[in-house]
Amino acid sequence: MFKNVLVLIAALGAMLVHATPPVSFGLFSDTPYSHWEQEHFPDLIVQMNDANLAFVVHVGDIKGGAALCSDETYREVFNVFQQSAHPLIFVPGDNEWTDCHHRKNAAFDPLERLEKLRGIFFAGDSSLGQRTLKLNRQSDQAAYAAFRENARWEAGGVLFVAINLPGSKNNYFGTTLGTAAQEGPSAEFMQRSKANASWLSEAFALARRKNLPGVMVLVHANPGFEIWRNNPNESFYRDFLSQLRQETQSFGGPVVLVHGDTHFQHIDQPMVDATSGAVVKNFTRLENFGSPFFGWIEAAVDLGNPKVFSFVPKVFRVDALR
Repeated sequence: MFKNVLVLIAALGAMLVHATPPVSFGLFSDTPYSHWEQEHFPDLIVQMNDANLAFVVHVGDIKGGAALCSDETYREVFNVFQQSAHPLIFVPGDNEWTDCHHRKNAAFDPLERLEKLRGIFFAGDSSLGQRTLKLNRQSDQAAYAAFRENARWEAGGVLFVAINLPGSKNNYFGTTLGTAAQEGPSAEFMQRSKANASWLSEAFALARRKNLPGVMVLVHANPGFEIWRNNPNESFYRDFLSQLRQETQSFGGPVVLVHGDTHFQHIDQPMVDATSGAVVKNFTRLENFGSPFFGWIEAAVDLGNPKVFSFVPKVFRVDALR
């Protein structure tokens, strides 16, 4: 009887793989910064348009650190995003809200800027782009009605989860316009961390309940795995990383964390077991290109691939323009 059950499970798994065709998608971030990048940002979108992609994701920092945090800046990027032939999902970075209190950015209120981003980039229940994708937003829940940017969707048989986790120390100190940074965690940090923890927990629970083979988590910040390992209490991303490790090890299937922030495109496995120090083998970290490096990652989901996810860096080439 037990043997028959195993045979049935294997058969159902084979049917799932056969019924779910591979899908490709694009990943990019930390651009446009310079005048050159602003000039060629639409060309980068065109190059992704020419690829057979299910969707694309920009994981934050849509402007340089010294560029104005103005409505006009946001609208310019929004208009380019809307040129995407594919559904486009945006995950906010620190340059467009947490850092906007700096005088070089014309001293905006970061919390007001976050609300402006929500109004421009996260207004509906679908992605941006000429062809849209229906998203499940955390704001559908009354307890987290403000968090429109936290979203999830399924494609290729796996789950994708977008979370507002910015750089600049995760807005831990909550510097706001006209005030000094405070000693402990800001109210904004505490509220968003609670929302993020709930959203991440729900995502993995959903993936387990639906028996999905993989999960991809998309954030902006480089959460600093090395800092977390060596000085866990000093990490502004400690709780996120601890929860992500627990969920990853409990899940068992491939888990990928995609981020930007530190502008060094690479793929590695930096997560280790809390007790043994051994590498958590079902976890992979992918960092995107970032200014002054200009390009994108063509990623794929293939349930016939034991690793489920695969990635091919695409460096932008001006001589390849049509």
